[in-house]
Amino acid sequence: MGTTGYRELAAILREAIQQGQYAPGATLPKQDELATQYAVNVKTVRNAVALLEAEGLVTPIRRRGTVVREQPPMRRLGVERYSKQKWKYGDLVAFAADREASGQAWKPTDQTQTVAQVGADAEIAQAFEIEPGTPVYERARLVKDGDQPTHTLTSYYLPQHVENTPLVDPTPGPAGRGGGFAVLTLQGLEPDHITESFHARMPTPDEIEQLDLPAGEPVMVLQRRTYTADGTLVEVARGVHAASRFSWTYSFPIPD
Repeated sequence: MGTTGYRELAAILREAIQQGQYAPGATLPKQDELATQYAVNVKTVRNAVALLEAEGLVTPIRRRGTVVREQPPMRRLGVERYSKQKWKYGDLVAFAADREASGQAWKPTDQTQTVAQVGADAEIAQAFEIEPGTPVYERARLVKDGDQPTHTLTSYYLPQHVENTPLVDPTPGPAGRGGGFAVLTLQGLEPDHITESFHARMPTPDEIEQLDLPAGEPVMVLQRRTYTADGTLVEVARGVHAASRFSWTYSFPIPD
């Protein structure tokens, strides 16, 4: 194996990980041990490990070494996560619906939040048909699974829709029983239909820190607009999700 390059070595290690030779949470052998085992120099090992890190398969952890990442993507439900059976007639907000569908426990404090009144940026102003800089409420949440951040979600509301409601209360967790959609319903603004779009991109430095992302992992960006039955826009939301921590599941009737 003296001619093994770093890509070939990465392929060998990748297959070993996928075959379960190195289980999630396990530590790969030290780089000098891998160099000896595969008759390559340490630089080749270092480059191979860097490639696996960029693919999201391993993460270097100080004082532990190179650890195989857990790969249990959480199911992020599509339309089902917004079912009124969950938030209007029950007490299950969207992130908790995803957890239960994935067989994972959750608690209200898995969602932290910061609420502030801010000037609408160009996108928010265009959506609400207001002038840029007009005051809106910003409700920014960070959601964790245990100690691991999974995604952020930041919602924007017109003050006249949410003033003096739990949606502008910074207490950690959902905005009361049924979450934000239930609050809007009590305001006479029951959510009726939603438009969502997604795209992938590389994270910003702040997102890398906030979501504790390994090198090279992209994020999935959600843009959501929520309307009442008469077409009133009641929420504009932006979500940033660690790509490897979710699988996206949609079930829907096929349109005519």
